Amino acid sequence: MVTDEELYRQYLYGDEAGLEALIRKYGDPLTFYINGYLHDVHEAEDLMLEVFSYLFTKKPRIRDGGFKSYLYKAARHMALRHKSRRRLFFSLDNLTEEPDGQTLVEEVVRTKERDQILHLCMAELKPDYREALYLTYFEAMSYLQAAEVMGKSEKQITNMVYRGKERLRGLLEREGITNAKP
Repeated sequence: MVTDEELYRQYLYGDEAGLEALIRKYGDPLTFYINGYLHDVHEAEDLMLEVFSYLFTKKPRIRDGGFKSYLYKAARHMALRHKSRRRLFFSLDNLTEEPDGQTLVEEVVRTKERDQILHLCMAELKPDYREALYLTYFEAMSYLQAAEVMGKSEKQITNMVYRGKERLRGLLEREGITNAKP
């Protein structure tokens, strides 16, 4: 299996297939991560492309095993910078949306409700806890990689994940989900 760093070097040596493979692999997850900051999927998609554009025009040196954390660190930096410059606006479009009339199977509804509850509970966490949990669980980063992305020590990430899980478990129990595992 080809590593991220090998695909990146492949691109640096002139083979566009490396770039395409990295965008395919990280495009959607990176958009989802950025959307956590911006809460606008269209802006998140644009910013994801900007992150890759920056990466592939500046061509920074990336140590072996560090591509994913470098990519997410760049995305975090750009998202925070973009968020601080963005103007918030109110849209009436959301008020006119019709509810979905499609009938769903009971299990699908239950799963969707659980996902919504999880997202609502995650939104109540401290931002550092939420980000540490997202990077380690949803992006499968090691604590060291998450520490690099967030500019923290590995010990701080360990503590944030532990405290975040404890707080999240309490929030989920409050919402009636009692089988949340640590």
